[in-house]
Amino acid sequence: MTFNSLIFVLFFGAVLLLSITVRHNTFRKRMLLLGSYYFYAYWDWRFCGLLLISTLVDYTVGLLLARTDAPKKRALLLLVSLVCNLGLLGFFKYYNFFVASLAAALEPLGWDMQGLNIILPVGISFYTFQTLSYTIDVYRRRIDTCRDFFDFALFVAFFPQLVAGPIVRASDFLPQLQAAPRVTLQRIHSGLRQFIFGMFKKVVIADHLAMMVDMVYPNLTAFDTPTVWLATAAYAAQIYCDFSGYSDMAIGVARMMGYDFNRNFDHPYLARSTTEFWRRWHISLSTWLRDYLYIPLGGNRKGPRRTYINLMLTMLLGGLWHGASWAFVLWGLLHGAALAAHKFLSGRFLPRFHHTVARGIWSFIGWTVTMTIVMVAWVFFRCGSLTIAGQATMSESFALALDGISAMFHWREGIGWIMPQALLGVGFVVLTHLMELHPAGRRLKRLPALSLAEPTLLCTLVWMIIVFYPENFAPFIYFQF
Repeated sequence: MTFNSLIFVLFFGAVLLLSITVRHNTFRKRMLLLGSYYFYAYWDWRFCGLLLISTLVDYTVGLLLARTDAPKKRALLLLVSLVCNLGLLGFFKYYNFFVASLAAALEPLGWDMQGLNIILPVGISFYTFQTLSYTIDVYRRRIDTCRDFFDFALFVAFFPQLVAGPIVRASDFLPQLQAAPRVTLQRIHSGLRQFIFGMFKKVVIADHLAMMVDMVYPNLTAFDTPTVWLATAAYAAQIYCDFSGYSDMAIGVARMMGYDFNRNFDHPYLARSTTEFWRRWHISLSTWLRDYLYIPLGGNRKGPRRTYINLMLTMLLGGLWHGASWAFVLWGLLHGAALAAHKFLSGRFLPRFHHTVARGIWSFIGWTVTMTIVMVAWVFFRCGSLTIAGQATMSESFALALDGISAMFHWREGIGWIMPQALLGVGFVVLTHLMELHPAGRRLKRLPALSLAEPTLLCTLVWMIIVFYPENFAPFIYFQF
């Protein structure tokens, strides 16, 4: 059941109706919990067992942490949560990855190792990080223990963010469960508007950009330099519209039911440094990595050299979180190296140049360098997705990525294909980002609720969603992670 399907519209319509009519908060939360498990079971009912295991483990750990002040016992309880959650994630997501890597290393010795036929539970990467944030925050005494099991189970399983985020913190969501939320016409209107915008980005923009990306990337060696560049730009626009579209729909759905999620994207392709890019891209993940990995490693508190190492380790693990492929690891390392380089330069050379170069020129230089790094990294990311989809081995996807980057920076002849839909899709992303730079553009994007222009625009978007709905089912990109 996906947000861009008719069955979800019917499911959510029933849930929203019950949310409006049921006033008793406890009964309302139980109904949402049952609905969330039904939503997850629609993919595969067996996955519900894993979700319940994570819920039981972390709920129990939270209760036991509240009963002891002994540092060793508290550390042991936190370790139990880490081992159980990361153990499940590691087995289902990375077992075959490490077996394949080890098999390749042992092949010269004549050793043969076989992987297992493991189905990756949808959303396991997201709800694992979500439940871990709870136990870590309770361990740090930053939040109180949740003593209501059903409230905690709803926090873990709440269906809008369950399978692809945003990664919601317990400190943000659990307090919202204490009293029945007010489901007002204003909230329904605001949430519905964001849901429609999100679906438009997914169905009309991302799914049509995928036509070119899916044709070019498995066959990168056959295409010329302009086509590779356009396909890479199309993928950058596709993954942004696909994932930010899902986030918009999740935030909109939750808002219609009376709950608030934090923003997950903020025009990332306006970033003038890799540091700024990660403040704008997948914000719930980047802040999670900062708070629960980078800072515990030492952050920037142990000197410049250790800071650079911490940045590299954080982004390496962030890349591995996205998928079991060395291409994702290299994607993370590229971003980690860029973050470390920016940290190094910003403390030494960049301020000096900033004072001698006009502000507009300096911003353009920073944006150009950042987008070049981001585009090169996206090549590895997209090729790594071929491994996840079973279309290429790890070595094949890695070699394909290197070939694509070579074609981007060294002119190559080959098949030339300038797809009009790709140009329009990339143009849409460029336009919406440029509008954010000017006050008039920002006002245009935030139409007043009672203006005639808003219902006209929303009806037009709905009409385009219906007309341009793809013939073949197109799952959200981040479902595979």
